[in-house]
Amino acid sequence: MPKARKEKFKEGKEKFKTKHGVFDEFTNRTIFKLITEGHFRGLESPINIGKESNVFSALTEEGKRVIVKIYRLETCDFNAMYSYIKDDPRYTGLKDKKRKIIFSWVQREYRNLMNAREAQVSVPTPITFSNNVLVLESIGKNNLIAPMLKDSIPKNKKLFFDKIIDNIRKLYRAGLVHADLSAFNILNFDENPIFIDMSQATLLRHPRAEEFLERDVKNICSFFKKIGLKVSEESALKKIKKKSQ
Repeated sequence: MPKARKEKFKEGKEKFKTKHGVFDEFTNRTIFKLITEGHFRGLESPINIGKESNVFSALTEEGKRVIVKIYRLETCDFNAMYSYIKDDPRYTGLKDKKRKIIFSWVQREYRNLMNAREAQVSVPTPITFSNNVLVLESIGKNNLIAPMLKDSIPKNKKLFFDKIIDNIRKLYRAGLVHADLSAFNILNFDENPIFIDMSQATLLRHPRAEEFLERDVKNICSFFKKIGLKVSEESALKKIKKKSQ
């Protein structure tokens, strides 16, 4: 590495450490690695600070906004994560390996998003992942991130509900169930639903897949009933499971 570039790299690293001292050293190294690889140039403001993960917006060198989801290494609910992942044939031998569970959880969300997009489900495009950090497309416009469904009631409730059921059906036909769907995990972007938080999405071969599907549908129907729409869980499930003609 040329001397000038090496000095700039070192200076950037020191600034990064100061700015992101809130994270543990391992996470700092992972974020800095993604920055040096050119995926984004630095974190902006936090979008959501949770017990298990922090979600930030970030800008690329081209000025495009992306989302950076950082899972906390010490406060994640490993047992809950393992309960979803232990029956996933894509991930085996993880019991009692806490960090590997988190890293697999992040990779799993990336893969689930890729599979969902291939099935034409409305989800953000995953960009990359490393260790406990996931980078994905930002959904929104004019520098504003699309709001959660719970904070943005659709103008045409029936149409929006039907679009959600159609997306669940596409996901189901692709062999997946979201397994954590609610008005908190759906964005309202220009009156179109966008599914987010796909780490818990589960293969249909999972022994609790049907239970998760019914719970997803119940959550969605309950929300729309509360905002004045007459919907039926039984009818929605029939639409989701209906075979293509």
